Amino acid sequence: MEFNILYIKALHIIFVTTWFAGLFYIVRLFIYHAEARGKEEPARSILEKQYKLMQWRLWYIITWPSAILTFVFGFWLVYAFNYWLQPWMHVKFAMVGGLFLYQLYCHKIFRKFQEDEETWGSVKLRIWNEVATLFLFGIVFVVVLKNSVSWIFGLGSLIMLSAVMMLAIKLYGNTRKKNEDVNSGGEESVS
Repeated sequence: MEFNILYIKALHIIFVTTWFAGLFYIVRLFIYHAEARGKEEPARSILEKQYKLMQWRLWYIITWPSAILTFVFGFWLVYAFNYWLQPWMHVKFAMVGGLFLYQLYCHKIFRKFQEDEETWGSVKLRIWNEVATLFLFGIVFVVVLKNSVSWIFGLGSLIMLSAVMMLAIKLYGNTRKKNEDVNSGGEESVS
C-alpha cells in the first residue's frame, strides 16, 4: 500500500504544480489581453482573438483539470494518512479553499474577456496576479513546517512579503506611467 501512496503523493504534487502554473499564466494572459484593448485596429482584433483562444485552452485543458485532480489526489492522501486530524491540515484546507475562491474569481474574469465585457485594467490585474503567489507561499509553509509556531512565523513573513510585492507593483506602475507620459510627450512634439 505504501508504494501506491507514493504514486498518489507524486501525482498530487504534479497536479498542484500544473494548477498553479495555470493560475499564474491565466492572469498574465488577462494582463496582455487588457493591454491589447488599447491597441489600434487591426492589431487589437488580432491580439484579442488570439488571447481568447489561449485563455480558453489554458483554462479548460490545463487549469481546471489540474485543480480537480489536485483535489482528488489530495483527499486520497488525507484519507490514507488521517491528516484531517492534524491542526496544520485545517489551516491548509482554509488556504486551499481561498485558492479555489481565487480560481472562481479568475473564472469570472475569464468569462468577461471571452464575452468582450469590461474588466479590470492591467495594473489591477498585475496585483491580482500576485495573490496566487501568496497562496503558494502560505500553503507550502504550512505543509512543510506543520509546527504551529513555525507556520505562524512563516505566515507573518508572508504578510511582509505581500506588502513588499504590493509596493513593488505600485512602483512599477508609476515608472511605467512616467515612461508612457514621456513617450507620448515626445510623439506630440514631433508631430
